[in-house]
Amino acid sequence: MQIKIDFDCMYMHIFLLLCVLNYLLMLYLVPTPIGNLQDITLRAIETLKNADLILCEDTRTSGVLLKHLGISKPLKSYHAFNEHQIIGLLVPQLKQGLKMALISDAGTPGIADPGFLLARACLREQIAVECLPGPTALIPALLKSGLAADRFVFEGFLPVKKGRKTRFESLQKEPRTIIFYESPHRIGKTLQELVTYMGAERYCSVSRELTKLYEETRNGTLGELALYYANKTVKGEIVVVLEGFSE
Repeated sequence: MQIKIDFDCMYMHIFLLLCVLNYLLMLYLVPTPIGNLQDITLRAIETLKNADLILCEDTRTSGVLLKHLGISKPLKSYHAFNEHQIIGLLVPQLKQGLKMALISDAGTPGIADPGFLLARACLREQIAVECLPGPTALIPALLKSGLAADRFVFEGFLPVKKGRKTRFESLQKEPRTIIFYESPHRIGKTLQELVTYMGAERYCSVSRELTKLYEETRNGTLGELALYYANKTVKGEIVVVLEGFSE
């Protein structure tokens, strides 16, 4: 009895199987609340519950959130100081089918937080990346500022030393609304520098502690806000929204 094998059909089935397997290989980027724990989505909770491993910027911080949500999963540190070294260990685990979710201390991973390098490494290895929608500080700050939201540029954290002057100069004539994050102990100095480079009359909005109990947003000219924050001690993450340049 002679058996005839349809190799074209067999190869097609193998190809389709590989496509399905690659589709199942996926890294999940899961946004977490920036302050108010009620801001997490139902989909984010479900994704974290189904993960085999949760990558955290700080396992202690994330542990508090996960305990609040009633989620008990293995945690692994993934932060700016180890991401270059650890990616080579994580990608093979993902390729073996491990369900992995990445979260940051607050907000969306990859937005001024670790995440970009791992997402890029996954895509290079044909591993899909799924980013869930969710909290991020820059959008609420922008919409509360009253400044144009149809076109804007996000600068993350400005350079602390090297490249700081160059960055300010490059933004002097930027016509779009400018958004960046700043630390509370540098906000006074940064506003003074903005007055120097942008002028005292440029409109600005400073938001801090968004979604938290002591949330605060102050709007005014750069001169007014620089004066207000000159000798003021503040706490919490800060978002600065700056009017774009106009002739």
